[in-house]
Amino acid sequence: MEFEHLFTGSTLSKLFPSDRTNLFFDAMYGDPSEGAYDISLVFKGQNRDTLHFEFHLKQRPGKCLVCNLTYGLPEVFSRHPIIDIKGLVEKINQLLGGQWRCAGWRLGLIREVSSELHVLPLLISIEK
Repeated sequence: MEFEHLFTGSTLSKLFPSDRTNLFFDAMYGDPSEGAYDISLVFKGQNRDTLHFEFHLKQRPGKCLVCNLTYGLPEVFSRHPIIDIKGLVEKINQLLGGQWRCAGWRLGLIREVSSELHVLPLLISIEK
């Protein structure tokens, strides 16, 4: 199965809508404008039995995206009901159409790509 054709930009936007960022910061700080970054989901490919996704945290205009803001996010994202990784993985499982199934997931460590972009890997193991 060619997963690149399945996880298009449009599909990823439906899986993780952009308004989820504001909902997340509203829950965290009581005001969506307090958030320093926007969150999007990106598909990076497949390696054997693993689908590689990334949450891209892009600095908002006039805000500062520093490591101490994102350092603890793997733990927060793994449990936060608005981010809802468990629900996200269930939706991805449905998209696989029965040819494959999601067998588990884990978050990697935050990577600072630049001062404007930090990346949080989401690795989903799949099996036939």
